Amino acid sequence: MKLNSIVLNEMNKQLNRIEACLSLLSDEQVWHRYKPNMNSIGNLCLHLAGNEYQHFVSGIGKAPFIRARSEEFTINDGLTGNELIRLLKDVRRQSSSILEAITESDLTTSVTIQYTVEDWNKMIIRPVFETMSNYSRDLETLLIQVCEHYSYHAGQVVVLTKLLIEKEDNITGTYH
Repeated sequence: MKLNSIVLNEMNKQLNRIEACLSLLSDEQVWHRYKPNMNSIGNLCLHLAGNEYQHFVSGIGKAPFIRARSEEFTINDGLTGNELIRLLKDVRRQSSSILEAITESDLTTSVTIQYTVEDWNKMIIRPVFETMSNYSRDLETLLIQVCEHYSYHAGQVVVLTKLLIEKEDNITGTYH
């Protein structure tokens, strides 16, 4: 199986877990923060959609760069669980066609990812010299990093859901 297929399959599995979680929660629960410095499930969903779009749809697919990363963590409501699922699935639909077109020989190709310096400075302290910048990764590394990032946050969604609901049954089809 090719790496792009493996990445897409794993990310689809994680998206299904997120969808299973969101289907169990009220909109209030989706936006609940256990502590002020923690993200809600809604924030995590916005972040996953933004990250996948930035790297796969914009970076690899060359679509316009559209992302307000900081807002993914500061929004406290506004989208329902169903709207978040639609957003995640729409980004996945866009990225799937891009990932399916990748060949083995493409994996060593360098991909440039744009970001806003304002958002970058919120992650790492450094002087602001311009409003847009970028970084490059080989496609193979980028696929692995985005998949790992998606899986990490999907796991957080599952744990937060388990904390928010009273349910004995397994909620995502995976027993752990």
